[in-house]
Amino acid sequence: MGRVEGKVAFVSGAARGQGRSHALRLAQEGADIIAIDIEGQIDSVPYGMSTPEDMAETVRQIEALDRRIIATKADVRDFDAVKTAVDDGVAQLGRLDIVSANAGIFSFGESDVLDEQHWQDMLDVNLTGAWHVAKATIPHLKAAGGGAMILTSSDAGLKGMANIPHYVSAKHGVVGLMRTLALELAPHYIRVNTLNPTTVNTDMIKNAATYALFAPDLPTAEQTLENIEPRFTAMNALPIPWVEPVDISNALLFLASDEARYVTGVALPVDAGWLLK
Repeated sequence: MGRVEGKVAFVSGAARGQGRSHALRLAQEGADIIAIDIEGQIDSVPYGMSTPEDMAETVRQIEALDRRIIATKADVRDFDAVKTAVDDGVAQLGRLDIVSANAGIFSFGESDVLDEQHWQDMLDVNLTGAWHVAKATIPHLKAAGGGAMILTSSDAGLKGMANIPHYVSAKHGVVGLMRTLALELAPHYIRVNTLNPTTVNTDMIKNAATYALFAPDLPTAEQTLENIEPRFTAMNALPIPWVEPVDISNALLFLASDEARYVTGVALPVDAGWLLK
């Protein structure tokens, strides 16, 4: 049997990147999936976001594992949409045991020049969106007699970083939300933890805007992945530029499984030693 055999997991931001990886890893270990994603663009985000085609590919890969998936287009900023997707998914799959509040965005700007919309969008998606997922799923986890909730934060949720004050603030907020939820939900045998990754090999970092952020000293034509990679490597203690989505998914699987049955209130870095530097 798989490590989450017979369980149902909800994953936000499941159309691609870490979210797709989380859904696949849980499905590989026996879970059925309730998935949501915005499947559209937010104007303040400087890279292309998920599409309906991305979600269709997630569905295809989950179904190829002979697992069930209920996939819905929903924006985590819209609580009613999240709640409807969760409720409909539970009605079809019968229960809810695992929650991955993974949906997130990235943008940048120094504190004194960052505009209001960038700040607000970041907090609305990365922090309020995590709370919306928690609020919508908690009644179902209580009804199941317990479960595991994993919120995606970041190493930037544990340490300051220049040029991304809104992202750092939101991700610190996610850790605070997790610690509060862990206390509130412990009497119901619901465990709550955060994942705090270093840079992850997804579209969130592999785009021209992020290259420019990390190499403002280079001409635009030289702001390439090849030239940026050493700068990412320098951030980590282990000599790698980034971890893979499955590295985060493996940690999520552990936190969701009975192997972590007494682990709650923990901010878990999966960061190649980034916090040590």
